[in-house]
Amino acid sequence: MTTSATDRTGELPASRGATDARILVNKLWSYCNVLRDDGVSVLDYVEQLTFLVFLKMAHEQMHRRIKPIDILGFDAWQELLDLEGVELEVRYAEILSELARRSGILGRIFQKSQNRIQDPAKLKRLIRELIGREVWAGTNTDVKGDAYEELLAKGAEDVKSGAGQYFTPRALIEAMVDCTQPSVRDTVMDPACGTGGFLLKAFEYIQHHLPVNASQEEKDRLTSGAIQGNELVDGTARLAAMNMVLHGIALASSSMSPITVGDALAEPPKQHASLVLANPPFGKKSSITIISDDEGDSERKELTYSRRDFWATTTNKQLNFVQHIFTLLETYGRAAVVVPDNVLFEGGIGEIVRRRLLQQCDVHTLLRLPTGIFYAGGVKANVLFFEKPPPRQDGKPLTRTLWVYDFRTNQRFTLKQNPLRRHHLDDFVQAYQPGDPRNERSETPAFKPYPVKELLAREKVSLDLFASLQDESLEVTDLSIEPHTLARQIVDELEAALTEFASVAEALRRGPVTSPMSGDE
Repeated sequence: MTTSATDRTGELPASRGATDARILVNKLWSYCNVLRDDGVSVLDYVEQLTFLVFLKMAHEQMHRRIKPIDILGFDAWQELLDLEGVELEVRYAEILSELARRSGILGRIFQKSQNRIQDPAKLKRLIRELIGREVWAGTNTDVKGDAYEELLAKGAEDVKSGAGQYFTPRALIEAMVDCTQPSVRDTVMDPACGTGGFLLKAFEYIQHHLPVNASQEEKDRLTSGAIQGNELVDGTARLAAMNMVLHGIALASSSMSPITVGDALAEPPKQHASLVLANPPFGKKSSITIISDDEGDSERKELTYSRRDFWATTTNKQLNFVQHIFTLLETYGRAAVVVPDNVLFEGGIGEIVRRRLLQQCDVHTLLRLPTGIFYAGGVKANVLFFEKPPPRQDGKPLTRTLWVYDFRTNQRFTLKQNPLRRHHLDDFVQAYQPGDPRNERSETPAFKPYPVKELLAREKVSLDLFASLQDESLEVTDLSIEPHTLARQIVDELEAALTEFASVAEALRRGPVTSPMSGDE
């Protein structure tokens, strides 16, 4: 059984496996600084490590004593070891091109792959001295898996590369997984999986909580379809696929990849999930407009695609992802989704989406997050927890009570000096009461219930709600906020205001919007 190498603080404990993982990370990362002088970015470096580590793993499995496996059909790693100079550079490019045409997990990892290390001598050193001296295909998935996760985290810290947009704080992921309690019977999906953080933590949770009577078929599902992700960007998808391999979720020889590549919003889902965990990409506008079944615009059809299963048409990516995740869920399915503030209060289409969500789902918990925890500075985000029960016979909203936990007021985090740790979210998880009936929850100053009748009566069905905490920053000036963070917060406020104005303008252009009648319990 795979065991997590992280404790509840989100930090690696003082164990041999954790120490080995950090030694390996430091060794591999030290070479990144050398390659930066040649124009190799952080993401490029991690990508090249992904290619070479996979080739080394294939070499190890081909030459193991018991039941050797020939994954590639040839020993690519040995070929690279035997070559020097220009011949090495040329053959490496040929190998990448050949493997990119393969199917399954192999093709996913090498899709559109290119050699970014133009100095053959440095490529040779990376092969022989850094990766070549490690055993990657062994049974200890903790060391190699955690090492890879740390490399991805280090890459996310590089603000200039933009890698942070694919990386959700691991402490937040762990808390979301602890609340939703994935099981061996779940089909877990992330339609915007980035490097696969949600999928990994869900897999680890399931492994740690396997019931004694779990069937072999249920156990086999974990590595053959129970854990699935989709990613828009090829380079990020390969990092996620490699993450799955190194953590034992997918076999290197698998003919199927748990990670697909494409625009999740482009068409209705072909499969459904019992649990969706996601942090869709931030950003106000999409490059294409979604056309729902209820609305059509002949002037825009050539530039759009149709989603008849959506409630409304919008260019807002987050609102589209909320609608998409609703369609992804099977009946009785559940979701935990990170959304920016504008999803909670934006007018026009935002109001329609929120009203439909409250009516057709049980939107039961909202976690208000502080700034300073995401690599994109100043982001104001939340986590929406909801379920998809069958419709009520009386036609009333499926949401009964929304519990709002205020983890934003009086909270100050930074990525370096005071990063978010898992223990910071202990109080929220305890208040959430995973697995217990929600009618047994207790109200606290930070955790407040709102009945659905009150929510539907609010202007624009706004969910921009807080508990009853007093903001100490109103009394004491907080000098710990860095100027660039404060500036980012101001920009975010202005962008939110502009979004509001744009929504009003769009509503006026389209004319009166007919929305469903609001109901109550």
